[in-house]
Amino acid sequence: MGVLSGILIVIIALVVIVAMYIFKTQRELVNLDELCKNALSQIAVQLNSRWDAVLNLAKMAAQYSKHESETLIKVIRERRISDISTPAQVNQQQGELQQVLGRLIAVGEAYPDLKAADLFRETMDGIKQYEENVRMSRMVYNDTATKMNRMVRQWPSSFVASLLNFREKEYLKVDEEQKAKYPNLDEAFGKSDETSN
Repeated sequence: MGVLSGILIVIIALVVIVAMYIFKTQRELVNLDELCKNALSQIAVQLNSRWDAVLNLAKMAAQYSKHESETLIKVIRERRISDISTPAQVNQQQGELQQVLGRLIAVGEAYPDLKAADLFRETMDGIKQYEENVRMSRMVYNDTATKMNRMVRQWPSSFVASLLNFREKEYLKVDEEQKAKYPNLDEAFGKSDETSN
């Protein structure tokens, strides 16, 4: 009777330990999943702020190039986002923003008075700040995705992750071909690294 009760106690203890481990791992996975969603949401907020700033630039450009700015304003209003839930959507928005911004920079180049206007320059600086915020949010997302992916792939947490249907997160990547097309704002506005220091 003593040996049997000892074995029963060991079995109960093991079941409790396994249950506690599953509970703890599930909480960690949920936390990381929510942090990934939050990071994508922060990116969406910053991208929308950039769209707003680009819209303001297009409105400023209207006094110089009415047709081009009307087209851009229409494009901006159509492409502004309400929600981002995947890294692919982030990359798509980044690409679309860069295309519109490139067209606005071309308008600025064609009209030196517009390019020299204080409000135009301040708005461009704001766009650069939003881009920095997006960059930081992308880093937070990728760091959190790394932690999540480790838990999903490493044993024994991988067992719990598969049991509870948690999957690896896709990383945000920069499309090198698209990156080569991005306008260099410093060059476009005649700034160099030496003058900005």
